[in-house]
Amino acid sequence: MADGAKIPEHGRDAKELLAGIEARHAEDIDWRGGRAFSLVYNVDDHEHEELLEQVGVRYLHDNALNPFKYPSVLQMELDVIAMAADLLGTEPNAGSMSSGGTESIFLAVQVARDHSRATRGIAEPQVLAPATAHPAFAKACKYLDVELVLVPVGPDGRADPVATAAAITERTGLIVGSAPCYPYGVIDPIETLAGLALDRGILFHTDACLGGWLLPWWERLGEDVPLWDFRCPGVTSISADVHKYGYTFKGASVVLYKSRDLLQHQFFWYDEWPGGLYASGTAAGTRSAAPIAGAWAAINHLGVDGYLRLAEIVRATSNRFQAGIAAIDGLRITHQPDLSLFEFGSDTLDIDIGAVADVMDDKGWNLDRQQGGLHLMVSPYHAHIVDQFLEDLAFAVANHGESRGVEATYGGVS
Repeated sequence: MADGAKIPEHGRDAKELLAGIEARHAEDIDWRGGRAFSLVYNVDDHEHEELLEQVGVRYLHDNALNPFKYPSVLQMELDVIAMAADLLGTEPNAGSMSSGGTESIFLAVQVARDHSRATRGIAEPQVLAPATAHPAFAKACKYLDVELVLVPVGPDGRADPVATAAAITERTGLIVGSAPCYPYGVIDPIETLAGLALDRGILFHTDACLGGWLLPWWERLGEDVPLWDFRCPGVTSISADVHKYGYTFKGASVVLYKSRDLLQHQFFWYDEWPGGLYASGTAAGTRSAAPIAGAWAAINHLGVDGYLRLAEIVRATSNRFQAGIAAIDGLRITHQPDLSLFEFGSDTLDIDIGAVADVMDDKGWNLDRQQGGLHLMVSPYHAHIVDQFLEDLAFAVANHGESRGVEATYGGVS
């Protein structure tokens, strides 16, 4: 909203408002055309999108704050948690839904903090994470007054177990690994890191916000996926966003625990209020029912066969992107990814990767700029645009000028 905007004295006509919204929306990122590589995961399935839109409309006004008033929402939420738990290998009631990866990570850090205080007597615990861990861990630590200790990663972009072991202190309450990390798409050595945590009685969190709803199908397709889920001894919690490769609309993630005992630290109960008992299982109070219903519908509509089909498309498309980029003289993939996202850049001074991104911007592409290069995250719809993208990228490499100095950013502040 513009600075100085005020509530209008008189309400505006609905048709006029919708027309204005449509005009503004046209200025937003073009994800439906396949020219965006983050923020939205384009499933390339009109029937699936239409189903989610209809489900969203039906639950748009419903409030999941009181599950006893909305038994259908409660059952769908329990079902989503149980299906995610079955997929990742834990108890069906050992988790909760949240609004997204940031809240799931926040909850995991909060549980680790309170667990450290209750069971190990650590008043001010530390979270130990690789430098590539999502900024949501830093955000959670700031809000929860927990110290974050970042450990440099190895030359392959993965967490370094030796450096991690050396950084563990008596105050370490949680160790973190990513499956995969966002910047490079590589999976940290979860089994080794979780083993370090287990040997020392420390909780371990796998951040699979991005990979949680794709890696299981990746493995079933025959890819060599290192262990990262609850099959790893020592993994005590996992975050996995349904609104990424689970292909539902935004506002749906799960945080799962090795046991329901750990989940108990997440619950908030308050009975000293004149309004009666107040209880919640996540950071939010009022919650929209629509993302819960949407997640349930998406999982049931796609099923195992649908997820495997989409994973195969994403895998093939990712391979096409990587092969095409590597074939452009002067470009390289920063680290060989384990999944469907990666960074690419250049080792030659003749190519200014920021200026390349400027040319791609001019051609309507929306590449994410990182500190070391440009970033792609592949969705099923991208299968339609690979050739055009590679043609435009080759042109940008051969014809770019000086960089406009656009900085690497992820997220925004208003």
